Amino acid sequence: MPTERVEFQGPHGKLAAKLDLPDGIPRAYGVFAHCFTCSKDVLAANRIAQGLAAHGVGMLRFDFAGLGASAGNFGDTNFSSTVEDIVAAAGFLREKFTAPRLLVGHSMGGTAVLAAAHLIPESTAVVTIASPSDPHYVVNALLSEHLDTLAQLGEARVKLAGRDFHIRQQFVEDATRHRLADRIAHLGRALLVMHAPSDDTVEIANAVKIFEMAQYPKSFVSLDGIDHLVTGREDAAQVAAMIAAWSTRYIDGA
Repeated sequence: MPTERVEFQGPHGKLAAKLDLPDGIPRAYGVFAHCFTCSKDVLAANRIAQGLAAHGVGMLRFDFAGLGASAGNFGDTNFSSTVEDIVAAAGFLREKFTAPRLLVGHSMGGTAVLAAAHLIPESTAVVTIASPSDPHYVVNALLSEHLDTLAQLGEARVKLAGRDFHIRQQFVEDATRHRLADRIAHLGRALLVMHAPSDDTVEIANAVKIFEMAQYPKSFVSLDGIDHLVTGREDAAQVAAMIAAWSTRYIDGA
């Protein structure tokens, strides 16, 4: 299966991406949104996107602004810009190939695709993998000990996943402004919520909340024994296969 390196324009500059394609003509296209502070090449993004390509779906995975090989300063980004990057990715597929019917997001990327779906009218199926139900979850879970510094100085150096990141108060304020309950309740697309009961990074209560707020058609898959970052090769293949099987009726009939 071929993987093409591509780039497209985002609100903060050029975004680096990879397009994983099936051996034949794609039956549909999709966008994969990676986890917070990750990249398009993190194991989950790489393996799940390629797994979906093996099932006939062309998947575009990309680095959000300020991460990986994409342009931009991470300190200038926030949840709103993440949503804008996803919409830009869909626009690239719409212009060069076919607009995406499938939107898949891992962790915070899943939260973002929930917020972006209504801005991508061609999308018919949305998948969240180990995702928070609200962007402010990241603030509470990862930035709580830095909130005083951020409020007083307007910025702070924060170590996330072993790396230092420059976070500004505007990130906190932007996350606070977003309330996704209405977006989820009126998603207007088929929804698959996937989460591991033992996830110690994002509690499964988030998945339950997303599922309860959403209207049908919706499905819930318990990822028993799978870690938050979906690092196991067989685990990623299983996730991709379940997404492919579930999404067929929604993306093929669109």
